[in-house]
Amino acid sequence: MTDPVEPIRSPVLAVPHAFFTRTGGVSSGTFATLNCSLSSNDSPNAILKNRARAARALGLAPDRLVGVNQVHGTRVVEVTAPWAPGGGPPADAMVCRRPRIGLGIITADCAPVLFADAGIGVVGAAHAGWRGAVGGILEATLQAMQRLGARKSRVIAAIGPCIAQASYEVGPDLREAVVGRGAVYERFFAPGRRPDRWQFDLAGFCTARLQAAGVAVIDRIEADTMTNEARFFSHRRRTLSGGGPIGHQISIICAGLAAKC
Repeated sequence: MTDPVEPIRSPVLAVPHAFFTRTGGVSSGTFATLNCSLSSNDSPNAILKNRARAARALGLAPDRLVGVNQVHGTRVVEVTAPWAPGGGPPADAMVCRRPRIGLGIITADCAPVLFADAGIGVVGAAHAGWRGAVGGILEATLQAMQRLGARKSRVIAAIGPCIAQASYEVGPDLREAVVGRGAVYERFFAPGRRPDRWQFDLAGFCTARLQAAGVAVIDRIEADTMTNEARFFSHRRRTLSGGGPIGHQISIICAGLAAKC
């Protein structure tokens, strides 16, 4: 019997949402089991079944789940109607106020960030790798929500499972890019285990950027995608083990005011 999906929910988000683990899907091998990445080399049929399982866990019709072609940039798109699986534009965040639409973000170490102004049913979902976070994807998502009527004072954000600082060794190029945005960000780098290396706190950096943008309530799901192989896919873990194909987990948030999608 297939295990059930494992939705992780934030106590601060008062709209239907979940950060899913890799548990509860139908994929096998290195994609086992809830691989939801349409760009992977997994069986297309298995991927669609996995995405449908995640959608249904939120009471969402599978054909109402949308995603984008994530490119580690800062583009945000407004979703006004569902599109076909794989038909999303190149972007790294979505915003929506139409009911019964689920915004899906794919990750395997980067930070999935879900936003909501529950008072009017406007939501956002962002893929925050270090490049996107440095470039301003979180601030751009917040601004796009405001254009839909969200009020910054009411927006709540939750940062989902991502690679933890202890697992995220980085080189001088990444450190220079981050600290180049402000010396205040030096605090997110701890000494590395090797010379000229540092341990980067991605979730902490995202939190700081959200706070500076005016988000008052921010939740962080404390789970390290790199070290917890049983629950999460991880690019860094794949790299350390020699490469090969890998799956991705999905995080979903639903627009509208209903208790369910």
